[in-house]
Amino acid sequence: MPNRLANETSPYLLQHKDNPVDWYPWGDEAFAAATLLNKPILLSIGYSSCHWCHVMAHESFENESIAAFMNANYVNIKVDREELPDVDSIYMTAVQAMTGSGGWPLTVFITPDGHPFFGGTYFPPEDRPNMAGFPRILGAISDAYANKRDELLENSQKVVDSIREQSTPRKNEGSVDESLIFGSFTHLVGNADLENGGSQGAPKFPQPMIYELLLRYWKRTGSKQVLDIVTLTLEKMAHGGIYDQIGGGFARYSVDEIWLVPHFEKMLYDNAQLVLLYLHAYQATKKPLFKRIVEETLEYVSREMTHAAGGFYSASDADSEGVEGKFFVWTSDEIDRLLSSTDAELAKAYWGVTEEGNFEESNILYLPMSREEFLSRSGQEPADMIADIERVKGLLLEERSKRVAPGIDDKILTSWNALMLKAFAEAGAVLENDDWVAVAEKNARLLLDQVKDSEGRLLHTWKATDASDSHSDSGSAGEARILGYLDDHAYLIDALLTLYEATFDYSYVDEAQRLANQMIERFWDSDWQVFYDTSLEHSKLLVRPRDVLDNAVPSGGSVAAMALLRLSVFTGDSEYARKAEASMQALILHMEQAPAAVTSWLSAVDFLRSGSQEVVLIGDSDDTGIVEMKRELHGSFSPNTVLAGGNGESGESNDSPLLEGREQINGKATAYVCENYACKLPVTSVAELIEQLS
Repeated sequence: MPNRLANETSPYLLQHKDNPVDWYPWGDEAFAAATLLNKPILLSIGYSSCHWCHVMAHESFENESIAAFMNANYVNIKVDREELPDVDSIYMTAVQAMTGSGGWPLTVFITPDGHPFFGGTYFPPEDRPNMAGFPRILGAISDAYANKRDELLENSQKVVDSIREQSTPRKNEGSVDESLIFGSFTHLVGNADLENGGSQGAPKFPQPMIYELLLRYWKRTGSKQVLDIVTLTLEKMAHGGIYDQIGGGFARYSVDEIWLVPHFEKMLYDNAQLVLLYLHAYQATKKPLFKRIVEETLEYVSREMTHAAGGFYSASDADSEGVEGKFFVWTSDEIDRLLSSTDAELAKAYWGVTEEGNFEESNILYLPMSREEFLSRSGQEPADMIADIERVKGLLLEERSKRVAPGIDDKILTSWNALMLKAFAEAGAVLENDDWVAVAEKNARLLLDQVKDSEGRLLHTWKATDASDSHSDSGSAGEARILGYLDDHAYLIDALLTLYEATFDYSYVDEAQRLANQMIERFWDSDWQVFYDTSLEHSKLLVRPRDVLDNAVPSGGSVAAMALLRLSVFTGDSEYARKAEASMQALILHMEQAPAAVTSWLSAVDFLRSGSQEVVLIGDSDDTGIVEMKRELHGSFSPNTVLAGGNGESGESNDSPLLEGREQINGKATAYVCENYACKLPVTSVAELIEQLS
């Protein structure tokens, strides 16, 4: 018989609805039950594509005897960390304080008033060397709660005090200046793996925020060393097994130091950030590989990770048929059976396929050499060989589509969708792909129109509720829930401004300003001049969360700072910039001492202290002169350029000082190049624009 989780929308919670464990979702009902029954709470946190979450669920939560003990002695709460990041953040911090490490599944024992007193991650179903089994843990905690509760509560208070201290900003009298960016150089470059790319050691995570900052550093200094570090990393990742060579898109991380063996789950947030990183690297280097990765990754998202209503799914699983990576790997015999002998020979040589394999007697496809080197060695016409590679890749993709695919977490998260919205919008503008811009606009309309409550407040998650095919146009009915967090607001504001730059539709700036005003009203801490991660309307936790460090995604506060700086330029409202700089002030010590943990904040510093360059284009969007000017502007990496545009008609967007008084000269496409609203003489040719930009 299904438990209470059957009424939830989270795919992760629904995975546990048939467990014999009497699970509660996070909420007042569970805490009231714990108080009434005088029982401790067992809080289990995970997410749908987490491999070890699946393992513990199968071993323990589907075990009748373990479940019976849990039900008799605990009130059991299951949380999807992606739905409730505030809950996850607080209790992850608690477990890290208690044990020195953390991860998922996260297993925390807490009192009926929410105080954590013991925790860990994965526990096996029986005792193992150096690891107590879950039944032993359950018994010991139950006994201690009954007989040594005062001692547990005393230790718990110390943990809560530690969490509270970590959530309190540090006052700093220093200034937010360029020295912070230059000071980060030694830290970031010193940890670089100069042979394999990325940071030294294993496992290897993509860390796109670090390389975005290094590209900005290169733009400032022209340092060849820095650009080489970025390009080496991106080339190695693109050639490795962490990149899906057949279907496009990146896995979450590589378990080894050469990017070969991935943890096979694919996360929306990784792919969104990596699309932008590869796009920016393409602007900086013009390497065809980087452009191809952008195109293939966005094609993958469009094909496999997009709902008909325009939302992007959260993740795909690492497992299929209960086996990690099974969907993605190939044996040499499989390729021989599927392809002609000539095509099989090409596939094996190009993607490094061997009889013995490189992963559990199968092959993770990767590129033993770059495409350019492979083409030069082939002795054939490059265009013909590329056509053959793409044709064979299509055959393998078609065959792979017949396999049992990994599960898809089909909830639509506002923050992660905003990251991908920005990727589609910017890539569409830079690579002149109107279809991608249309994808971004459709996603924006979903988030702005449907992912909000009756009071107009932004919500955190949306899930389709009809039973129709999610890829058909009829699949648009959905349920939005959970109040939006800081990162939902900040990421969406930032994405809408990028969408404006791609479309020159000023309504997106208006929407961004509306959201920014809500964000400031509901999340701003006027005492410490830093944003909270939650509003006062969110559920009350032990501490009001404020996570200022970057993790797999940039911190909400850092993106809020960048978005407010950009919004200030578009609207002329200096108060946005003032709040952005004030919030950056509290991060100075982190920027000085641990820059790798706050690279997105340092990117905001770069924008603040570079002095943004504003370019305004006036003319019809399909005017050849406007098209050529856009192409020139998008042809290089210029992260601090703000782009605005209009047709010069009277009354057009009087809200933006960038457009005020801007007219065409002699009926021609016209560009205004400005800094801090002080503009040079308008120009009407690409050659003149290039001269002013330089």
